[in-house]
Amino acid sequence: MRWDNLSHDGPDASGTTAALFGTDVVTRTFDTPEFRGITFHEVRARSIINRVPGASRMPFEWTVNPYRGCSHACVYCFARRSHAYLDLDTGIGFDTQIVVKTNADRLLRRELASPRWHGQHIAMGTNVDCYQRAEGRYRLMPGILAALRDFANPFSILTKGTLILRDLDLLRSARAVAEVGISVSVAFLDEELWRTVEPGAPAPERRLDVVRTLAEHGIGCGVLMAPVIPFLSDGPAQLRATVRAIAAAGATSVTPLALHLRPGAREWFMAWLARDHPGLVRHYEALYADGAYAPKWYQRRITRQVHELAEEYGIGPSRPGAHRAVPDPGRCAPEPEPGPTQLTLL
Repeated sequence: MRWDNLSHDGPDASGTTAALFGTDVVTRTFDTPEFRGITFHEVRARSIINRVPGASRMPFEWTVNPYRGCSHACVYCFARRSHAYLDLDTGIGFDTQIVVKTNADRLLRRELASPRWHGQHIAMGTNVDCYQRAEGRYRLMPGILAALRDFANPFSILTKGTLILRDLDLLRSARAVAEVGISVSVAFLDEELWRTVEPGAPAPERRLDVVRTLAEHGIGCGVLMAPVIPFLSDGPAQLRATVRAIAAAGATSVTPLALHLRPGAREWFMAWLARDHPGLVRHYEALYADGAYAPKWYQRRITRQVHELAEEYGIGPSRPGAHRAVPDPGRCAPEPEPGPTQLTLL
């Protein structure tokens, strides 16, 4: 397993090139029900504010990711491929081998204080969920949010996790001094589909409760309706029910995005599809024959349908600047990796 000698292609927030992790790695496993089957690799990161590669079309330039791997275990997760850079399995290993940057909060405070840092917007939850189950044990986000608040640094969070509600007071105090954008990912309401494609994530209804609670506390929250899964969650009645529920929860916006299947995620998703929905395999091979993204006509159709429904229920798509760092999960920013194998952002 490669923990050291993983260097950035470009500079981190301090302007230097450094290895991603040191060599003092502690591996822990727990028998408690919430962590059964999960292994944590506790590492000390060399840097925590990561620059998005210049070729990216992201609406943000800097990210913070306190974890690698994700126990949400979403079968479509684009970030699976990033586990390969640590010689970890991109399938079940991605779901159960979680890298924890135990010094993330302290390191962030140091980097925010650097004279080279100029207070740019920082996006979180763009690689893996910063409020996945591991956060319940390691509690890195309170320190991260406190640092961002103390330096009045704008930031945004995208999450499927209900644990964000633990940090309501920190979010409110941060909003008093800086721009803060919160978005929750809710793609569909179908519980059977949720249990098979997002088995480790909170139920869609619980995520809508997060949106509702944030709204009740005066924190506007958008919903990323992603991914819309062809032939499984894209029926007119399904889209209507989902948008109606999102509106009822008090979301400020809804942004639909069709499923994408990048290398790494594509193989894992197609294996799941062959097991659970073998009759759809040929349809997917045809729909995604030209690459990772669904055809433009399909993307436009889904976007039009959802936007029409959103208007009907009194909400709209994300406005420019409203949630600057709500990413397309098909174009999210991985952490920088070694030179020739770095992920290409399209």
